[in-house]
Amino acid sequence: MIADVMVPPPLDAWMPAPAVRVSHQRRADAAPERLWSAARAMRLRDTRLLGRLIRWRIPGVPADASFDELFRSQPFLPLEEGELGLLSGLVGRIWTLRRDYPRLTEPDEFRAWDRGGTAKVLFANWVEPGPGGGSLLRSETRVQAFGAQGQLGLASVRPLIRAFQHLVATDAMATAARGAASG
Repeated sequence: MIADVMVPPPLDAWMPAPAVRVSHQRRADAAPERLWSAARAMRLRDTRLLGRLIRWRIPGVPADASFDELFRSQPFLPLEEGELGLLSGLVGRIWTLRRDYPRLTEPDEFRAWDRGGTAKVLFANWVEPGPGGGSLLRSETRVQAFGAQGQLGLASVRPLIRAFQHLVATDAMATAARGAASG
């Protein structure tokens, strides 16, 4: 069951001790609801390199899929959502290109996931009112690996995370902020 998300969302309740944590934020001169709407409507093809990387890492995702559709469909599972935020998760061997993501059907499965040789990933995206007006689009991704094989697998993708994590801010968040300002 999906419940309302508090701002900021309860990330520690879902993954209190991640091995990897990546956070970004982007300010926009738009109302929070307008920024959240723009972020949800944004399509992978609108984000240049980030969209192509997502489609490479998760084969079968169409370029015209919105980020909202992406985080609400397999291999992702919506965990919690509110008016201005969405928490989604996925589990599996995230370091392979084989789309090796077991299908989860409810949030408690994600919370309890600890299968050796795999990882779970929490994706949190939300909007907050900005200090002095406007709004802030925030994104945080957390990863936890299980077992020795999971740790090795995560170590193999750390260079990709380091090299490309900035695209969340420069491609996706910047595109959403421009869309909110012009829409």
